[in-house]
Amino acid sequence: LADLLRHEHASLPLAQRCSGVAAPAPLFTSLLNYRYSGARGRSQAQQVEQAGEGVRGIRMQERTNYPVTLSVDDLGEAFSLNAQVAAPANARQVCRMMHTALERLVEALEVSPARAIGSLDVLPETERRLVVDEWNQTDADLPAAPVHRSFEEQAEKTPGATAVVFGADSLTYAELNARANRLARWLRGRGVGAEVRVGVLMERSLEMVVSVLGVLKAGGAYVPLDPSYPAERLAYMAAHSGLPVMLTQERLLGRLPFEASVEVVALDARWGEIETEDATDPAVAVDPRGLAYVLYTSGSTGRPKGVAVEHTQVAAYLAWATRAYPGGGGSAMHSSLSFDLTITSLFVPLLCGGAVELVEEEDAVEGLARVLERGGREMLKLTPSHLRVLGERLAERGAAGGVGCLVVGGEALIGEQIGFWIRHLPETVVINEYGPTETAVGCSIHSQRLGETGAGQVSIGRPVANTRIYVLDTRGQPAPAGVPGELCVGGAQVTRGYLGRPGVTAERFVPDPFSGEGGARLYRTGDRARWVADGTLEFLGRLDEQVKIRGFRIELGEIEARLADHAAVREAVVLAREDVPGDRRLVAYVVGDAEAEALRAHVRQSLPEYMVPSAFVFLDALPLTVNGKVDRKALPAPELAAGGEYLAPRTPVEEVLAEIWVEVLGLERVGVHDNFFDLGGHSLLIMRVLAHVQATFDLKISIRTVYSMPTLEAMAGEIERRIYEDVATLSEDEVEQLAESNSLARA
Repeated sequence: LADLLRHEHASLPLAQRCSGVAAPAPLFTSLLNYRYSGARGRSQAQQVEQAGEGVRGIRMQERTNYPVTLSVDDLGEAFSLNAQVAAPANARQVCRMMHTALERLVEALEVSPARAIGSLDVLPETERRLVVDEWNQTDADLPAAPVHRSFEEQAEKTPGATAVVFGADSLTYAELNARANRLARWLRGRGVGAEVRVGVLMERSLEMVVSVLGVLKAGGAYVPLDPSYPAERLAYMAAHSGLPVMLTQERLLGRLPFEASVEVVALDARWGEIETEDATDPAVAVDPRGLAYVLYTSGSTGRPKGVAVEHTQVAAYLAWATRAYPGGGGSAMHSSLSFDLTITSLFVPLLCGGAVELVEEEDAVEGLARVLERGGREMLKLTPSHLRVLGERLAERGAAGGVGCLVVGGEALIGEQIGFWIRHLPETVVINEYGPTETAVGCSIHSQRLGETGAGQVSIGRPVANTRIYVLDTRGQPAPAGVPGELCVGGAQVTRGYLGRPGVTAERFVPDPFSGEGGARLYRTGDRARWVADGTLEFLGRLDEQVKIRGFRIELGEIEARLADHAAVREAVVLAREDVPGDRRLVAYVVGDAEAEALRAHVRQSLPEYMVPSAFVFLDALPLTVNGKVDRKALPAPELAAGGEYLAPRTPVEEVLAEIWVEVLGLERVGVHDNFFDLGGHSLLIMRVLAHVQATFDLKISIRTVYSMPTLEAMAGEIERRIYEDVATLSEDEVEQLAESNSLARA
């Protein structure tokens, strides 16, 4: 130790020298201080007491630098125990637990001395009842019919009311129900029924909603596939889910990589044939435990895994949500059908008589801003990242709009992320909804008015109706309030498991020891949480390498596996970094001879855009811990990489676009050869750029365009091409009028 202190670590604090743990983490999590006094100690104490007669003693106070310090004074015939804890731990609670632990230990020594110490239940009975029973009193008698049955009931009540809106087109409840019925009967004729999975690969449209309801009404299960996903990923998902039928749109037919065994149906092209079917409700018998939909999430093994959700689970969530959220006031749906956030945005209004406005995903920020400015939508569900960017966009437009309820989910919500909304919409109710896909959308909520929101992470609240949540230690035993553990979910919303993955299902879906129901299971979320004294839950992060980026759940191992496939990559590690507060992004650390653009192109062949790292750092070797594992804490922050020698913008379009990039990326300047992603850009920042481009140039540029033309020069060239195409259609007088009103067009 002396040699260690004298050499390379001599300048470090003692705790860090010895443990390698950076401050403020303690060197030890607990400290046992054993002191033996015995008979000699008692006689010395008596002598001191006699010598000090008449002297008033000052009580000595010990302090500790560690979370828990237990001092044991062995007096020979008895023990004196003194426990000290560091804030914010509750000293009385710690002492109660230690008291119970010692009682259980003595009892075990007498009754079953061979028992393992780790198997002892040290939680006091009163506290066990609190965290297991009292805070999980969520039983509620909520009728939970299958989704399409509840929709049919609503369509009968409000046939003439608007059900869904997309641009200038809309459908009433009666029209939507009739179209879905015709499609259901047509699908029945093709063998669709119980447990038969039907792919829905569509861009945002009225047909997409018709397809989802039609599959459910036919008794089948829908599998949403995002057309923006790479062909390799779509092909794997289609093959893995065993799709006999794929519903799509004619304009997407050229991009589908499916095998001949899948019948691909362009709904818009075949509607004349489907329209001849009967429009009445098909009344197909549906087993509550039958499959309703399959959503694919990122998989740590390098392949996505499909979460199989049954009718009973999604019905249980919607039975609660339609009473908790103001769906009758309508909502806007902006996220992909592959994201379970849409279950709330789409179905809650449709089961309550409200209208769903479909917003194009590529136009999400600008589209939602327009929806809020118009008003008329009572509920909006989105991720914290979208909430922040939408607030920034509304501030730029000088508008606030209005919405009665903001349901926020998909990732941790920080109080500072909603500053705009606190200032402009203090009466709006914000509901922080927590829930992994494996527990049917949302299983706990925290509700408050925006005016009451403070700084720091917002609570994930309490479990919803008919759902139970436990915080368990590594032995699967309930952790007391204030003590972190793994968050596990039981009750009505625990789904079937992973499609075709029995091993992974058995690992994550385990028997529920706290339920009296036969076959009840718990879902081990892998999330770290703890109970707070008021019976609410505090989210503390992950126990593994899974991350959330802009609401998307990502297994870093899947990205690392795809990078490792590249011939020039020897080693690769991916992190989610937040070097700029509120801007979390994926960073890849690579040992090898590849270049960033080549690796981006490689991973895009199999991964969706939200899983493509926005920055690449090339190293000679990955840093290792003393145990030989990758030292992730030692990986450096990426440097923003400019595209070689700086070349200033040369055309009016390049100049304006450079100003947009500078504002969105928070930089001082941007050159024409700079790459948007090398400068720190990602999918959410693309939406901000596209919103500015639309407002400035009156042009809609797709997200795919930015990915395929990531340099300022290339993007500006595409904008110029589109401008010239538009101007070419104008008369000479119209061109002159445009030039008079728009300095950019004149240039």
